Amino acid sequence: MTDIKLEQKYKKLKENIKQMERAAVAFSAGVDSTFLLTVAEHVLGSCAVAVSVEADWVPLRERREAEDFCKCRGIRRICLGVKAEDIPGFAENPPERCYLCKKVLFTKIIEAARAEGIAYVVEGSNTDDLFDYRPGLKALGELGVKSPLREAGLCKAEIRELSRMLNLPTAEKPSFACLASRIPYGEIITAEKLSMAQQGEQLLLEKGFGQFRVRVHGNLARIEVLPEEMERLMHEPLRGEIYRGLKKLGFSYVALDLKGYRTGSLNEVL
Repeated sequence: MTDIKLEQKYKKLKENIKQMERAAVAFSAGVDSTFLLTVAEHVLGSCAVAVSVEADWVPLRERREAEDFCKCRGIRRICLGVKAEDIPGFAENPPERCYLCKKVLFTKIIEAARAEGIAYVVEGSNTDDLFDYRPGLKALGELGVKSPLREAGLCKAEIRELSRMLNLPTAEKPSFACLASRIPYGEIITAEKLSMAQQGEQLLLEKGFGQFRVRVHGNLARIEVLPEEMERLMHEPLRGEIYRGLKKLGFSYVALDLKGYRTGSLNEVL
């Protein structure tokens, strides 16, 4: 590692985790949580435990990757099944939905950790999350959940660089947020809509797109891809294959967002 500042941040991260002695890591198989779990396991060994949520709004692909990663690394993993009805107000999809969800989910994770005699619960948000509308961070603060990556001053790009250094399979992985973030605030969240978003994004993944979203606006699918990938999407036969695939999932209309992929695009109306 040649970047002195990054090396210092990495050292601080490991020191902070070491002080915990035992930790439960909220693990989704994403870029951030995979890096955090890896470092926690390196520092704490078997005293680092992964805790994953099994829910309709967590892509099945991500659930399988979380299971495979922990099994491959020999990391103990606790799975918590959660349903929408377990979270008051979640299905109504208000602007504070993420707060409502995180409050319930992390309360359950904390309870599971305490049952194991683990005092610390940690999660993988980074400094980039401070620049978007993230009501879930408030819930984490209220519950006393630790965010070691943010505390060490690490941003997403730095986490990817360190992940490459550790040869993690997630180093170049696209960012995938909770599927509920595909549905505009105020529109009721249903298992059907979540499934349509998940299958639509799986289609784009299989077609070779790197970073994308399929936003569900009623019966309209709004596709977000990186600007440099728009031209490829518009060429036949790919354009027709994606259109027909999304129609088959139940969408009546398919639109391409000309601004392209960006995180939190549904927050733009707030």
